[in-house]
Amino acid sequence: MTDQGASGLAVPASARAGDPRAAADWLLRNVASALPEGQLAEQLASGRKLRVKLGVDPTAPDIHLGHVVVLRKLREFQELGHTVVLIIGDFTARVGDPSGRSRTRPRLNPEAIEANARTYQEQAFRVLDRDRTEVVRNSAWLDMPMSDLFALASRATVAQLLDRDDFRKRYESGTPISLLELLYPLLQAYDSVAVRADVELGGTDQTFNLLFAREIQQTYGQSPQSIVTMPILPGIDGVQKMSKSLGNHIGVTDPPEEMFGKLMRIPDTVMDDYYRLLLDAPRDRSLSPVEAKRTLARAVVAQFWGSEAAVAAEARFNRVHVERRAPDDVEEVAIAAPGERLAVAPLLADAFGISRSEARRLVAQGAVEVGGERLPRDAQDVPATLVDGAVVRLGKRRFKRVRLVDAASARPDATI
Repeated sequence: MTDQGASGLAVPASARAGDPRAAADWLLRNVASALPEGQLAEQLASGRKLRVKLGVDPTAPDIHLGHVVVLRKLREFQELGHTVVLIIGDFTARVGDPSGRSRTRPRLNPEAIEANARTYQEQAFRVLDRDRTEVVRNSAWLDMPMSDLFALASRATVAQLLDRDDFRKRYESGTPISLLELLYPLLQAYDSVAVRADVELGGTDQTFNLLFAREIQQTYGQSPQSIVTMPILPGIDGVQKMSKSLGNHIGVTDPPEEMFGKLMRIPDTVMDDYYRLLLDAPRDRSLSPVEAKRTLARAVVAQFWGSEAAVAAEARFNRVHVERRAPDDVEEVAIAAPGERLAVAPLLADAFGISRSEARRLVAQGAVEVGGERLPRDAQDVPATLVDGAVVRLGKRRFKRVRLVDAASARPDATI
């Protein structure tokens, strides 16, 4: 039997009732690893409520579905009564996590870190239970006197740090490694000491850092944490991990129609990963790939925006991408018309906020429609009567309805 928690997660009744074996089996679904083997089950069998840590460096303002994979697992611990300790790495963000990096990460200024931290925290609560989450910033303990930093540094060796695959490769290839980067795993490990973590979660790219924290905890006389790593969710390109910097992400605050459209773009080869990691469900093999993708997109959008928004997002997708009609809610923009014909590049630049060179490139690619008719690839200008009141489509997803007005009525930058 299962019991639907407030989060919508189907929690086995035996796990919620306190059966440690059932709890461990449920919590370890879909994980990449749980180390040391059997330790989490022993911790659960103790009956003690665990402190489950996740550390995040606010290097970007928004979280995406790749982050949600780990946040959902944290929420499962909360459903069983455990406390999540969300560490906002406002101090470690000044260093930059070198995990998986072939070169030094650019450093952020304090203002950007603070702004990112605020939005990241609020967005995390779209998945986590606020009442069962402790939010702390690691500057509270890492902004330490030099003597304390020396004491911390004495607990690790350079040889230990160079065991990291990315550090070792960079060292062997002669690629510079800053002393700050070498300090990063040590600082992150001390986070576990500061919050007395029982369990730490992270992606598979964090395995070294999480295991290293166990060693540092023991030097401070603490019981070492168990670690749970989650698979990395591929981006919508199906190749690289989801990342805003790579432009292959789906943000948790993306509008429903945008979220739905991006999910419909994922390759069939990664659909099973999305079902397993975001829905905890198998893909229905009786459905065609397109229908399976629609089912996935509806379910994910409903998680963040509700079922009505999911239905509306699918209807909009159908209208735009299947029926090839403009959506009902096209934004209207006023453009000043100096004569009977309008130059195409300035028109598109003003309506969509793009450069004139990009506008010319899109026209040459055949990616511009006015009133449902594709513009010729060599179009330089169009009749004003054709444009006035028409919906202009740029590429597959951008639409604007253009109203021509006299120069005095248009916004200052919308003149042609």
